[in-house]
Amino acid sequence: MLLLQSPTFKRAYKRLHATHRTPIDDAIRAVLANPAIGAEKVSDLGGVRVYKCRVAKQLVLLAYLVDADAITLLALGSHENFYRDLKRE
Repeated sequence: MLLLQSPTFKRAYKRLHATHRTPIDDAIRAVLANPAIGAEKVSDLGGVRVYKCRVAKQLVLLAYLVDADAITLLALGSHENFYRDLKRE
């Protein structure tokens, strides 16, 4: 399966400290292994799935879209204003 990244995700991932990237990489591997692992959103964010993981005792959300042949990583961040910013994208 093909893995694509949105510019918003790339920017957020690039800003992470090297030690914080490891749990995110593990979360991405979990999504690749089982795309249905995240909670599917409804209404304005229909089709978007969100997977939650912990990075340095803080909850981090990973938003992604699943297509027939690709997974697109949309956003990465803490819960504060996460869904509002995701709607704008």
